[in-house]
Amino acid sequence: MNYQDFIGKIKPELEKALNYLKKELSEIRTSRPSPAMLESIEADVFGKKFSLKSLGLISLSEGQEIIIQPWDVSYLGPIEKAIQSSPLQLSTIVEKNRIRVRFPDLTEDVRKNLARVLSQKAEDTKQTIRRWRRTVWDEIQEKFSAGELPEDDKYRAKDKLQELVDEYNGKIEEMIERKKKEIME
Repeated sequence: MNYQDFIGKIKPELEKALNYLKKELSEIRTSRPSPAMLESIEADVFGKKFSLKSLGLISLSEGQEIIIQPWDVSYLGPIEKAIQSSPLQLSTIVEKNRIRVRFPDLTEDVRKNLARVLSQKAEDTKQTIRRWRRTVWDEIQEKFSAGELPEDDKYRAKDKLQELVDEYNGKIEEMIERKKKEIME
C-alpha cells in the first residue's frame, strides 16, 4: 500500500462533506427566495413524514413568493402546517389547490443571525474534514509502525493529506462567503 491509496480513500469522504454543506446552504434563506429552501421541509401525511418536494411542485413566482402545488389537495393542510412550523418562520396563503408562501424582506438582525448560522455550518463541516484527516493519519501511522509503509511515504502522505484538507477548507470558505454575500444583498 502506498501513500496515494490513503489520499484516494479520503477524497470521496471530503466530497460528501462538501456536498452536504452545499445542500445545507441551499436551504438557508437569502434575500431572494429559492424553492430549494422548502424542498426538504417534512410534512406529516397519513402518519408518515414526506419532504415537500415529494408532495408537490414547488416553483418560484414573481416577487418574493414560492408556489406549492400539491399532487393531491388532501396534502394542503399538512404542507401548510409544516411550513408554518419550520424554522424559516414563513406565512402561507392557501388558494384552492395551491399554497403561496411569502418571503418578507430580511431585517439586519435576521441577516446577522443567518451569517452566524453559516459560520456554524462551515465549522461543523471543517470538523468533519479534520476527523477524516485524523482517521487517515492514524491508518498511515499504523501501516508505518507495522513496516508496511516506508518513512518517506509516511511524510509524503502527511503533506498530501494536509494539502487536500487545505483545498477543501478553501472550498468551504468560498461557499460560505458566496452565501454571506447573497444574504447581505
